[in-house]
Amino acid sequence: MQRLRNFHLAAFVTISLVLAACGGTPAAIPAAMSEPAAPAEGATGGRLPVVASFSIIGDMVQQVGGDLVEVRTLVGPGGDAHTFEPTPADSAALVGAKVLVENGLAFESWLDDLYAASGSSAVRVVASKGIETIAPAHSEGEAHGEGEAHGEDEAHSEGEAHSEDEAHSEAHGEFDPHIWHDVENAIAMVANIRDGLAQADPANAEAYRANAEAYTAELRELNTYVKEQVEQIPVERRKLVTSHDTFGYFAKRYGFEVIGTALGAASTEVADPAASKIAALVQEVRAAGVPAIFAENVSNPGLIETIAAEAGVAVAPPLYTDALGEPGSAGATYTEIIRSNVTTIVSALKG
Repeated sequence: MQRLRNFHLAAFVTISLVLAACGGTPAAIPAAMSEPAAPAEGATGGRLPVVASFSIIGDMVQQVGGDLVEVRTLVGPGGDAHTFEPTPADSAALVGAKVLVENGLAFESWLDDLYAASGSSAVRVVASKGIETIAPAHSEGEAHGEGEAHGEDEAHSEGEAHSEDEAHSEAHGEFDPHIWHDVENAIAMVANIRDGLAQADPANAEAYRANAEAYTAELRELNTYVKEQVEQIPVERRKLVTSHDTFGYFAKRYGFEVIGTALGAASTEVADPAASKIAALVQEVRAAGVPAIFAENVSNPGLIETIAAEAGVAVAPPLYTDALGEPGSAGATYTEIIRSNVTTIVSALKG
């Protein structure tokens, strides 16, 4: 899959460059690839052009940057960053960006190739810098020991290639990249974004710091809210089954147990599990005595529905996991997805 993705990416970038050299127009690119690129800095009224890798990061950047930034998000609301296929417009957006903000921890497996192929000189800001990682609860691979932090990632200077995620993966084994489900981790992400924007745009550093301080206060209140809501669920019912392994940080912070996942992996980019594994998960669900299991907004609910039917439990409304919801939905911002998720989890499990 990765080899095919790289081939598509190289082909898309080649088409873009040929069209630019020959004076081609965007009409020459298929409609599905013809999203407008982020405008250059001079075309944004002086705003700093920033590319965010996916929608949750994009919202955090907007909260910190406010009117001082022009944010282009590569994987938009409802999109799955695990299976994303970049287009020439994404490459063009990177060329026009001064800053690229990413999750890191190998979450955006396609991003290094896209960045290299685009020739972008955007400063890369890794939002996960310094955050303690955990191993996926129900995935193959060597665990990254609790208490070890991936603190080596720094904001990248212009033109520097980004290969640390692969190096960490080879050196330490597999780890869970879904850090944002723990609101305390989100606070650390905001601090990294603040510092990255201030580095790229020092003239507005104080404004970024003020915005980040206000947003952090909101996140601290949100963290307290989540803890208070979870108290409604009896301890023996604080057990989660979801489509893929994305709630490890949530479970660790707020006192849940992840008893299984339908796909058995930290990525959605895997084949459906064998019937024997599904049967084993059904037995785990029955043994756990949970009243409901959870679908996700970035995954087909079919497999979860099958497991629920076999186990004789309900399927709760989908949780927002790896992406925001569409504008106007209950999960249109990061704070809204956390509130929506905890409301759904409490309603489904409290009894």
